[in-house]
Amino acid sequence: MSALSAVLRGGEGGRLSFWCPGCGEPHAIQVWAGPGPRWGWDGNAERPTFTPSVLVTTGHHVQGYAGSGCWCDYNREHPPEPGERVFTCGVCHSFVRNGRIEFLSDSTHALAGQTVDLPPWPEDPS
Repeated sequence: MSALSAVLRGGEGGRLSFWCPGCGEPHAIQVWAGPGPRWGWDGNAERPTFTPSVLVTTGHHVQGYAGSGCWCDYNREHPPEPGERVFTCGVCHSFVRNGRIEFLSDSTHALAGQTVDLPPWPEDPS
C-alpha cells in the first residue's frame, strides 16, 4: 500500500484506505476499477471526501449472519492473552467529509455520534 498523504493510502485493485480511530484499524473503499460497489472520491488526498457513507460490519452484525460462530462467541470461549489482538463484532458507520470522520450513532464503538479529524496513518499499524 502506498502513501498518498499522511491520512490516505492507495492499494491494489483501486482501493483507498484511511485509519479509523474508532476501530483502531484501516477501512478500505473501492474507488476505481474492480469488482463490487464503488465510492466517489473528490481526489483530495489531504482532506478527502467519500460518498456515500462507509459502513463496516463484523461478526454477528454482518448482513445475513446465521446466528452462531461470531467473534463474541469465540472470545467468550477463548479469552485472549495479554497483548493478543482481539477481533470484535461491531458496526462502524461514518461519513468522511473534508478530512473529518462523522461517526453515525449506529456505530458500536466509543466514537459513535462524534466527528473527528482523519488521523495520520500509524507508523506501525500492526
